[in-house]
Amino acid sequence: MAGTFWQTFSSAPHRMMMFGGAVQFIAVLLYWSIELTGRYTGLWPSPTTTLPGIFAHGFLMQYTLFPFFIFGFLMTTYPRWMSGTPIPLQRYQTTFLLLAGGVLLFYCGLFFSRPLTLIGVALLLAGYAGGLHALWRVYREAPAHDKFYETCLNAALSGGAIGVAAYLAWLVGDNPFWLQLSLQAGLWWFLLPIAVTVGHRMIPFFSVTVLPGYQMYQPRGTLVPMLVLLALHGLLELLALHRWLWLVDLPLLMLAALHSWKWQFRRTFAVRLLAILHVAFAWLSIAMALYAINSLALFFNFGPFLGRAPLHAVAIGFLLSITLAMASRVTLGHSGRELKADTTTWVLFWGLSGVAILRIVAELPFGPHFNLLAALAWLLIAVLWSAKYAVIYLRPRLDGRPG
Repeated sequence: MAGTFWQTFSSAPHRMMMFGGAVQFIAVLLYWSIELTGRYTGLWPSPTTTLPGIFAHGFLMQYTLFPFFIFGFLMTTYPRWMSGTPIPLQRYQTTFLLLAGGVLLFYCGLFFSRPLTLIGVALLLAGYAGGLHALWRVYREAPAHDKFYETCLNAALSGGAIGVAAYLAWLVGDNPFWLQLSLQAGLWWFLLPIAVTVGHRMIPFFSVTVLPGYQMYQPRGTLVPMLVLLALHGLLELLALHRWLWLVDLPLLMLAALHSWKWQFRRTFAVRLLAILHVAFAWLSIAMALYAINSLALFFNFGPFLGRAPLHAVAIGFLLSITLAMASRVTLGHSGRELKADTTTWVLFWGLSGVAILRIVAELPFGPHFNLLAALAWLLIAVLWSAKYAVIYLRPRLDGRPG
């Protein structure tokens, strides 16, 4: 029985990886909800941790939640996109075990022993290296001549490895530069470039398959500038040049909004599973508008009155929304289920947008306690989404096909 279970669970990379992502989705928000509840209500003291809570939260969100979904998706799609050989079980299994082991040790170290966090991050870095190596071999050996999107993704994945290595360097030497490099690289050189590249590659493709008379808009001449602007934003953040961010954020806003318009945002509401992808991408425009406003306020000496609102608009509204939208679609499609967002998925997705709005409001003078409300709502969504989708990774496909 155990052997049959493991065969099913390990039969495709997306099963292992996205299951890990679903579990971590709950774990990281459970920890943060306990932290915030103690801080805002006094019901219990905030957990004693070996690292400052905000730095642990940032690392956990960037490098231990999204990567499970990213590797699960890319290890499935790379061979398909490039007509390459599927990634062998041993490679994706090793990557999963290293990532999962690193996360577990990080939590143990966070609450009991800082050296354990260092070992955990080192294991995570090994997992990133293993995942990159597996994807690189497909990339290198695949017969496809056009590898534009995969080249962009490889660069972004390398940015993620740099970010994990920088966090490890911070743990070893306590130099704040490495911490800042890790935080900025994780968002602007890793997660956002991957989300934008995958969105550019897949959203028009999904749209043309279900919307009659749909006109594909997928110019590579817009993707490259978007990726460059994201990288420049990260560099300006790293150099603490926040008052100049508007120089890159305004053009990024215009490019993101152009895509939502050209992708016929309004038409997509006829198909829920498609609409959630388009709504998620629209959050990128909202986030960049908030970043530009904040930067312009600094430029004209009004102060950064929006606080972390832009960060949470891009992290929750865009990144997490598009991740769960894509993960939901992959899970349904690769389990033999109908490609249709049921009412539960639809409500949970909009709930995530609601969380983003709550977290934005929490940055206003009257709204600090909305931070706790957002975290608790976020945790509820994580539990409900994972309860619905995580069990699918443990069961055979409905249509009897392998994978």
